[in-house]
Amino acid sequence: MRSRKMISDEKYKKLLKQFHKLSDRHILVVETDMPSYDIQKVIKLSDKIRKAGNELVSLMKKNYDQLMRTKKYRKLLKLYGSTEDKKKRKDLAEQLNKMQKQYNVTWDYCRTAMIPISKKYGIDAVFALTKAEDIWRGIEKCLYDNGNTIHFSKYGDLPCIRAKQINRGIPMSVKDNKLQFKLGKSAFGIKINDGFQTDEVNAILNYLVEPEIVDNKAIQTLLDEAYCIDTYRPCYATLVPKLIRGKYRVYLHLTIEGKAKPKYDRFSNPRHRFGRGIIGADIGTQTVAYTSDTEIGLKNLAERGNSIQKSERLERLYYRAMDRSRRATNPQNYNKDGTVKNGRKSWKYSNHYKKLKAKHFELCRINAINRQLAINEDANHLRSLGAVFITEPKNASKLMKRAKETTVNSKGKFNKKKRFGKSIKNRCPSGFQTTIEKKFKVSGGTYIEVPNNYRASQYDHTIDDYIKKKLSDRMYNLADGTLVQRDWYSSFLLYCYNYKTETIDKDKCILKFEDCYNKEKALIEWIKANKIKILNSGIKVA
Repeated sequence: MRSRKMISDEKYKKLLKQFHKLSDRHILVVETDMPSYDIQKVIKLSDKIRKAGNELVSLMKKNYDQLMRTKKYRKLLKLYGSTEDKKKRKDLAEQLNKMQKQYNVTWDYCRTAMIPISKKYGIDAVFALTKAEDIWRGIEKCLYDNGNTIHFSKYGDLPCIRAKQINRGIPMSVKDNKLQFKLGKSAFGIKINDGFQTDEVNAILNYLVEPEIVDNKAIQTLLDEAYCIDTYRPCYATLVPKLIRGKYRVYLHLTIEGKAKPKYDRFSNPRHRFGRGIIGADIGTQTVAYTSDTEIGLKNLAERGNSIQKSERLERLYYRAMDRSRRATNPQNYNKDGTVKNGRKSWKYSNHYKKLKAKHFELCRINAINRQLAINEDANHLRSLGAVFITEPKNASKLMKRAKETTVNSKGKFNKKKRFGKSIKNRCPSGFQTTIEKKFKVSGGTYIEVPNNYRASQYDHTIDDYIKKKLSDRMYNLADGTLVQRDWYSSFLLYCYNYKTETIDKDKCILKFEDCYNKEKALIEWIKANKIKILNSGIKVA
């Protein structure tokens, strides 16, 4: 190994900076032990950041809209998208950048414009800079990605208070072998509730005892073995205020360098085990079907127990009750046909409406947490079944869009243009797929998305041909008469993926089908016996 003395200070700083860029990061979420008067200060500061952010959004939105209204810029964008020659694309990119500077749609303008706004509201410069970064990220999405516009933060939204430097804004120190933080003149600690949080905090304290030695070891490992060790260096802190059951609570999100510590149960056994083998999964709008070497499954997405559907229905009922109350107290804002009038309006809200709104907000919060917990539980279970996860590319955002063409059904009535928006909102298929991808990649597994021409839902391995089926055909017969569930069969064909040719492996299909099909029949019988309602599966439960 190279010694520290052999590396100059300037080179050492460059290597350390490079290590910080390459290393993994994770976030430790813990609740603070702030008293109520300090929590109120945090909420006031968060609201000031929201107002300052809205002023900057207004300014940047105006500049962006003016830029997009120019014919020249739109024409350059179109040419840039259709041109394949690298030199021409480079020239067009320079012209686009020049126009962005001309209309003040640049990061430099966004950063400098935030300075007088932050002084107006009395916000610390490091918090203002972080908010400006968030707003610029939204502008970048509009400029270079699929974003349409940037949005304002409404009254009641509390943005996080983040300082991307550990020694500014929310500085950290160690007192009595415990982590302590400061916000202005207020000092506060954190509540540690479980073994995982204890292990994480102890790792941070160990780093802070001798940071230079750990950094030297990290750089030497990077140079000699091209590998990043877990240093558990605290990078920066973020305060996140939340309204829970009518009371405000403040959580600390501490960004830490390295991978998260493993979790253990009360018997000191690992909570999550990593399996080996292949998993083929068909992720729909509301369900997931999977096939692995040891297990097959078909279940609803983002569901913990049987209460989620009742909660979703109650959420809708609260919203409808709120709408009736709002219409009753503001009849002047509606037309005779029930639509909202155009133009500026003033709204009055009754006490009944406010109580309903509080109940609706709390129910939405609980449902959101349950969805996230269910997604994490399913991801951990799938990781325990195998190390290679094969699925189709994400398409949830496309399915959410309304149909463009107006069609008429056999009865002469217009078909609805809305598609899968409510299903995707309640079941989060894209969030589930993203969680799976992160879980497999972080834990040393492999995540594969098959090509678009794979068409697992249309293939029939008994005749080695593609047969187009209707979306409504959930249970169908193969060419040899075998009745299969469509989602499960798609997952089976994904399980039979050939890495070399990136196509379906017919020999594996023939070899594995009988065993997997017997498991599928047993699974469907178990679903019927336990009267489990699997959405859009075609399995009828008495």
